[in-house]
Amino acid sequence: MESKALGAEFLGTFWLVLGGCGAAVLAADFGVGGNGSSLGLGFVGVSLAFGLTVVTGAYAFGHVSGGHFNPAVTLGLVAGGRFNPAKAPGYIISQVLGGLAAAGVLYVIASGQSGWEIGEGAGAFASNGYGDFSPGGYTMAAAFVTEVVMTAVFLLIILGATAKKAAPAMGGLAIGLGLTLIHLISIPVTNTSVNPARSTSQAIFAGSDQIGQLWLFWVAPIVGAVLGALIHRAVVGNTEDVVV
Repeated sequence: MESKALGAEFLGTFWLVLGGCGAAVLAADFGVGGNGSSLGLGFVGVSLAFGLTVVTGAYAFGHVSGGHFNPAVTLGLVAGGRFNPAKAPGYIISQVLGGLAAAGVLYVIASGQSGWEIGEGAGAFASNGYGDFSPGGYTMAAAFVTEVVMTAVFLLIILGATAKKAAPAMGGLAIGLGLTLIHLISIPVTNTSVNPARSTSQAIFAGSDQIGQLWLFWVAPIVGAVLGALIHRAVVGNTEDVVV
């Protein structure tokens, strides 16, 4: 069963990165149609794409592994007493590998277009960043606060939506819609991470400058996830939900 859970985390993270980052790389900006209207998805479409990957991934793989698809979520669930810490390293490795595999597939697809280049600067290959690599030119401090707060709220949504007294069939939908809203808020600031595996996969392909900023997209989401889990336990959580 453990190998199946690791496989589910690999596949779920693969789908999250391929779906969300794929929408950003391939379809966010696609020019205009004959009537002058945009053919691209834009920020709203990319936000929805990330949310849809979580919704569909949660229902496809959540019953096998819990549907984390994110190292920060795994560590947040550990802090919230919902996940065995001994299993966390295997989950995180599977998530990072799933993200890298998806980025590789996305690169092969994107490079199949004549003249396509990864590009440089903010948002290259759907990478995350701050300063010159922030879509809106936001500072490192603003990026750090954004990632901490957004991931903390994400954990509050996850822990609340999956509590024993919550509607079990609606958990995946609530979490996916939560991630959509997080992207709508924070794409201009950091291109939205809240997920170290997603950030790692894109930074490795985007280049050394993005890799140099990758530390923030590990530290801030993990800090935020743990903070969100601790707030949940202290303010709204129930002891009956704690499993470890």
